[in-house]
Amino acid sequence: MLEHLWDGVHWDFMLERGEILRTWAIDAAIVPGRDLPARSLGDHRRLYLEYEGEISGGRGRVRRLDSGTYRALHWSAERVRIEVAGSQLAGELELRFVGAEPLGAPLWIFRMGNLD
Repeated sequence: MLEHLWDGVHWDFMLERGEILRTWAIDAAIVPGRDLPARSLGDHRRLYLEYEGEISGGRGRVRRLDSGTYRALHWSAERVRIEVAGSQLAGELELRFVGAEPLGAPLWIFRMGNLD
């Protein structure tokens, strides 16, 4: 999880899938048990697992807030449910696809805890 300061602030939630990082931008501070808006971003390079600092092209700055491991409980094109074990985030969380913005960006809901 990276805090990304660029045109405001959002949090980049990244999950390692083979050679890439599947990435969502969460647009609100994470609060357990609440649905939070998220946007699917393009896959990121694995170097972001360790990187902190300025992003090229004037795209802001990132700072790591958490890292850890996860176990996939369900992974499909429209729903990702995992169990995370990080220093800040721990427990089950879910990302659900809910549609697309007018300009085509995929919209998701991020929820940590109280999933059923």
